Amino acid sequence: MKHDPAKKIFDLLQFGEFGDVNPSITDSATYTFMQAKTMTETFEGTAEGCFLYSRHWNPSNKYLAEALAAMEATESCWVTASGMAAITTTILQLCKTGDHIVSSMTTYGGTFAFLKNYLPKFNIEVSFVDITDLDAVEKALRPNTRLIYTETMTNPLLQISDIPALSEIAHKAGIPLVVDNTFTPMIVTPALLGADIVVYSLTKFINGKNDCVAGAICATADFINALANVNDGTAMLLGPTLDPLRSSSILKNLHTLHIRMQKHSQNAAYLASKFKETGIRTIYPGFEDDKGHAVLKKMLNPDFGFGGMIAIDLITSDKAAEFMEKMEMAGVGYLAVSLGYFKTLFSNSGKSTSSEVPIEFQKKMGLSEGLVRFSVGLDHNIEDTWQRIENCLRDCQLI
Repeated sequence: MKHDPAKKIFDLLQFGEFGDVNPSITDSATYTFMQAKTMTETFEGTAEGCFLYSRHWNPSNKYLAEALAAMEATESCWVTASGMAAITTTILQLCKTGDHIVSSMTTYGGTFAFLKNYLPKFNIEVSFVDITDLDAVEKALRPNTRLIYTETMTNPLLQISDIPALSEIAHKAGIPLVVDNTFTPMIVTPALLGADIVVYSLTKFINGKNDCVAGAICATADFINALANVNDGTAMLLGPTLDPLRSSSILKNLHTLHIRMQKHSQNAAYLASKFKETGIRTIYPGFEDDKGHAVLKKMLNPDFGFGGMIAIDLITSDKAAEFMEKMEMAGVGYLAVSLGYFKTLFSNSGKSTSSEVPIEFQKKMGLSEGLVRFSVGLDHNIEDTWQRIENCLRDCQLI
């Protein structure tokens, strides 16, 4: 039967203590026990249905985690205080001193900085590869490789990772495949394609309002329980806990995600086709001639389109800056980092979210200094939005 992530969420019946339609918010850091032995059992991880301390678990976070696990078709989930917390917690749980990681070269700038600049202090090495070159991925593996890391749709070049093929390579080597699915929630379900761990920045499409920072780790129950272990669990000991108030807010927003992803995808497809018609180099995996189109098409849940992300190449950063400033003044959207917002957001990746990536790496991965990444919003009249964009292109003498 076809996996329907929206239905999976809706199938979770969650009620508050008083029959409220939204689960009650747990405004408590610690929890009481009627018997001392139950507290001991909770510390040992043998008590069922008990909460100890909010850094470990709390009902609000658990409601959200259960919904996300249902959406992602994983056994369990852990929610974190940011997307980077989800990524770093996962990697530090899997790796120790002397280990090695194979990662996509094209990845979010913060992730790249963690892998390239932070992990060396623990003597953990990272090999960066073109994740679309499966031979290069396999050749990069070493006896001490502990995981393959990638993004379903890479940031900011929108390359598509072949998750089934990467999973086969990882599992042949006896290691997990970790996939960041932030750009493509509901569009792709990595766990059903062979990914072992799926991480998210919930800040983006899943929450959809840019009013909080949060993350998630979706995986097996064993992995999540290991993260939460009071003795050596990375999440428990480093403490990247999501606030219960934010959990409650994100859970409510999650129930409109399927509608929002459809509209983001429709609007992105329209703008991408219009940019392409002008002759400007446009990156959009929905184009049949895009390198990643066939791979994404075989992986996606077809109800949700090809996603809300597009990118255009204006060659120079000066042209990109001029164009973005004009678009903001014309009411197209906001010159801002992040994505998944109901308004269109745009930024020059090499000068913003990928600025942690050294220039030589940017050139190696094919990142133009004039690349403008768009997170296309939920505009009702996308034709009007294009007219504004087209006027800006003319004012900048780009068409």
